Amino acid sequence: MRIERLGSGEEARVVDVSHLFDSTPTEAAAEKMLAQSNHYLLIAYEDDVAAGFVTGIEMTHPDKGTEMFLYELGVDPRFQGRGIGTALVRALADQARDAGCYGMWVLTDDENAAALATYANSGGTADDLQHVMFAWEFDD
Repeated sequence: MRIERLGSGEEARVVDVSHLFDSTPTEAAAEKMLAQSNHYLLIAYEDDVAAGFVTGIEMTHPDKGTEMFLYELGVDPRFQGRGIGTALVRALADQARDAGCYGMWVLTDDENAAALATYANSGGTADDLQHVMFAWEFDD
C-alpha cells in the first residue's frame, strides 16, 4: 500500500478518485481545499488503485494551540477489512505530529462499529463524554 498527500495543482487527481467520496467532488472545491496548507487529503493506493482516503484540517485556538480534526475517512468497499483505514488514520496522525499539532480528534456515531474499531486500532481513545452535535445548513 502507498499513501500520498495531494497538494495544490492536483485537483484532477481528486476527481479521478471520485468513487471514494460520498458525492462527486468538483475541481473548484478540490482546488480551494488543496490550496490551503492546513487542509490535508491523503489517498491510499493498492497496486495503483485508489482504495481509500482521509481528510483533515489543522485547527488553531488562542488558548489551546493547534490540533488536527479528522474530517472524513472512506475506504472503497472492495478494500475494506485490510487495514487501509487504520493506515490512513495513522498517516494523518503522523502528518499532524510533523505539523506541530498537540493532538487529533474525530466524531463518529456510536453505532458505527467499523469506525470505532478503526480509530481504536490506530491509537485513538474514546472519551467518556456524551456529545451532541448541532448543524446549520445554509441555502444557496
